[in-house]
Amino acid sequence: MSPIHYLAEDTLISLLRKRDQRAFNYLYDNYSGALYGVVIRIVLHKNYADEVIQDIFVKIWNHVELFNEEKGRLYTWMINIARNTSIDYIKSKRVQNEQKNQSLPDVVNSSETHRYADMDQMTKVDFIGMSSVLGKLKPDWKRLIEMAYYEGYTQQEISEQLEMPLGTVKTRIRAALLQLRGILNEQ
Repeated sequence: MSPIHYLAEDTLISLLRKRDQRAFNYLYDNYSGALYGVVIRIVLHKNYADEVIQDIFVKIWNHVELFNEEKGRLYTWMINIARNTSIDYIKSKRVQNEQKNQSLPDVVNSSETHRYADMDQMTKVDFIGMSSVLGKLKPDWKRLIEMAYYEGYTQQEISEQLEMPLGTVKTRIRAALLQLRGILNEQ
């Protein structure tokens, strides 16, 4: 079988639902980098990120029939899977125990720690090419999206951190996501 070089989103979804291995390879080749950017922002460690990426693509493959084209784009659906899987992973007891048991010098001298500690916020967001899109949001909406989707905070945690009512956080995140959808649909 020869590799696929270009697929329209609707064709890709159709082939994935038919369990076409070439479509899965295409999906991985074209989206793994962007999803990895989301994952590494949340898990902050290459070994964890590699595990999570595998889990994400297994979930996509096993649940592609749950994707609803009327609710959004495939990329957005996959980003949500990546974010949720990453958050679940870092909240798992195994990872928390590993982090507690890791000696301080190992954490401080980790090459990943230095590499990501040196990046500013917008550089990290550029892992998935979203800095220009996020830059079109109101500054307070942008911060909420960054906290929720790139830093792994729950809405309750955002509410507590920013000392903002939970209802306000939810309303503003929803408004920001609607604006982002509009911006992405224009592109």
